[in-house]
Amino acid sequence: MLILVTGGAGFIGSHIVSAFTSAGHAARVFDALLPAAHRTPPPVPDGVDWRHADVRDRGAVVDALRGVDAVCHQAATAGLGKDFADAPDYVGCNDLGTSLLLAGMAAAGVRRLVPASSMVVYGQGRYECAEHGVVRPGPRRIAELDASHFEPPCPHCGELLSAGLVEEGAPTDPRNVHAATELAQPDQGHGHLTATMVGPELSSG
Repeated sequence: MLILVTGGAGFIGSHIVSAFTSAGHAARVFDALLPAAHRTPPPVPDGVDWRHADVRDRGAVVDALRGVDAVCHQAATAGLGKDFADAPDYVGCNDLGTSLLLAGMAAAGVRRLVPASSMVVYGQGRYECAEHGVVRPGPRRIAELDASHFEPPCPHCGELLSAGLVEEGAPTDPRNVHAATELAQPDQGHGHLTATMVGPELSSG
């Protein structure tokens, strides 16, 4: 099986490529090597087809999909950025790029996709107050951050909270451009890995 791994030179994507090749599959790496994500890109394993290109490049995407059996989509602009002026980059890479990939897959008849998102779509995460149970903390205040108080307080009583594990069915709560664009990616209702069939209609399983 030939698997296209977008973002395949990234921290997570490179491990996915290694796992695929170790399992006997052929992998094709497609990565733009964006400076925000790559200080020193990891070496590409021997025998891996390497494509230095951006998911916003329709022609490069179409070419990379030739002969592919499945796609593992890891390419994204991540992090918080500097300010809201970065919003077009996030929307372009995370949403437009994903749309171009899905359109290319549909045209090429590639019907297997594993997209990835991140914990950031759930906001602060899961916290529990001893008195009020599970709560959703509000945004951290600048004064608290300046004072190195990073743990969020209970929004009802102000007491410290206990952190817990976030379940995949938890309500989403995007609080920055990165989170909003991850959540808005086509066919991504939540931030968990999803197996998707791509055809005349999109359906997630």
